[in-house]
Amino acid sequence: MADTIIRSPVCSVIGHVDHGKSSLLDAIRGTNITTKEAGGITQAIGASIIPLEVIQKKAGALLKALKMEFTIPGLLFIDTPGHAAFTSLRKRGGNLADIAILVIDINEGFKPQTIECIEILKFYKTPFVVAANKLDVIGGWREKKLPVLQAINAQEPTVMTAVETKLYELVGKLAEYGFNSERFDRIGDFTKEIAIVPVSAKTGEGIPELLMVVTGLAQKYLENCLKCNVAGPAKGTILEVKEEKGLGITLDVIIYDGVIKVNDTIVIGGVDAPIVTKVRALLQPAPLAEMRDKKAKFSGVKEAVAATGVKIAAPEIDAVIAGMPIRVATAETLEQVKSDVQAEVQEVLIETDKEGIILKADTIGSLEALVKLVKDRNISICKASVGELSKKDIADAESNLEKNPLNAVILAFNTPVSDEIAEFTKGKGIKVIKSDVIYHIIEEFEGWLEAERRSLEEKKLEGLIRPCKMRIMPNYIFRQSNPAIVGMDILVGKVKVGTQVMKDGKDISSIKSIQHEKESLSTVEAGKQVAIALPNVTVGRQVSEDDVLYASIPEPDFRKLKDYKHLLKKPELDVMREMAEQKRKLNPIWGM
Repeated sequence: MADTIIRSPVCSVIGHVDHGKSSLLDAIRGTNITTKEAGGITQAIGASIIPLEVIQKKAGALLKALKMEFTIPGLLFIDTPGHAAFTSLRKRGGNLADIAILVIDINEGFKPQTIECIEILKFYKTPFVVAANKLDVIGGWREKKLPVLQAINAQEPTVMTAVETKLYELVGKLAEYGFNSERFDRIGDFTKEIAIVPVSAKTGEGIPELLMVVTGLAQKYLENCLKCNVAGPAKGTILEVKEEKGLGITLDVIIYDGVIKVNDTIVIGGVDAPIVTKVRALLQPAPLAEMRDKKAKFSGVKEAVAATGVKIAAPEIDAVIAGMPIRVATAETLEQVKSDVQAEVQEVLIETDKEGIILKADTIGSLEALVKLVKDRNISICKASVGELSKKDIADAESNLEKNPLNAVILAFNTPVSDEIAEFTKGKGIKVIKSDVIYHIIEEFEGWLEAERRSLEEKKLEGLIRPCKMRIMPNYIFRQSNPAIVGMDILVGKVKVGTQVMKDGKDISSIKSIQHEKESLSTVEAGKQVAIALPNVTVGRQVSEDDVLYASIPEPDFRKLKDYKHLLKKPELDVMREMAEQKRKLNPIWGM
């Protein structure tokens, strides 16, 4: 087809916060975005177009060694915030990224967001390369201004060993998540192993090798995926919605297929219904510019062709949410495109189960990642939607309380909870778990779920006579009878006033009162020594010093306790066994 070309592959740079994603892109671009960001951490999603000529300048000799004809026009890099990974960047049936660079601090190794990124890469089946960053921070490292493998071999032996050790620690961690990996120069088949490239974004060491591996992989294995129709209607994803001086609300968009032109009708996915508007202006960043940079130069263009990042000005886009799909439509295709776009949104905005928990997230992609992780844990979801927490969400969660208290929970990923909603939630008995790190939400939810399950089960034990074992202390007989008052060492469990006590399988008395240092108590736990009044027994007849007595558990209670034995401690289970042995000498089927 004459209108089909090879587009630039979309390359997402992902990883744990502060592991050097933006610094790595700066090293590739030769710019210095990072120093302008708060705390050196990326604050917004951006895109950079790196033409093939620039890549060839930085990695020319290495690319030539591949003996490959390059048809890709360059690389389109996506730089995502650490807290959001690249979960905003989805398209129907997969992730927007054709290939990803997973940045890992070689010294720190795997962190929560590293694992988050690995899980998402695995979910979307996105090919990736590991950039083992911060070589320069390894103790004793000396910058050599050499290709990275020569630079490693030129270090002191202890430093070389440290690099190898740290690389193989990464190999081991990747293996835990089902990926075979190796240093890039040792790989025989790039379809079966993940390439690890040691780099230093600070000194630039390893950057040419990283570019060589990513460009080579994209050219060799992704060529068929990169064919796009330059004459067809554009397809893209909203990266960011922001206000620009003189333009009003604008959309930063990645176009991954087709062409978009000024005055085109565009359809954007919405939570309830698609948004239809017209392109008023198209603005494109210059090569090597960065859409996040306030000083980045944008120029008005009549059209933009995939793959590229473009800023769109259009009316009535205030309600647009990041991560939503965007499509160009004609008068003839408008209704079909609206239907297709909303079908894509509904893939993620689910209400699949009659009962379940509620999920909220800031973008469609974030929500998709959260849904995936929750479903992996076999947790039912009754509602999943994009945007801020609302009173309706709280009401929906509250309605779960009566049916199943374990579903009265909302997981909110990277979405704000207003003071009004926080106040509205108080006292309603529902749990809201929010974080901008998806794994923190999952960990906190699992911890809460376990504690709640245990609490609900323990309520079933309320009212049952629990296992208890006690010993009459020698030389602490305060009265022999009417009632007998003896010093009692509580060995296991808890004893209450009114509890029946047994010896040798027979009920002999009940606890009339408990005293400790002249204070009357209603209950006493293991480890305490107290004075206990026992009516209807005489010390020296029915009971003696050093006798071991047990709380007499009624047979129905005993059977229920067997059902809840996972809630009992081992000493309590031992006491139940001892007690049953005594009872079964008198009645062989007692408690069965």
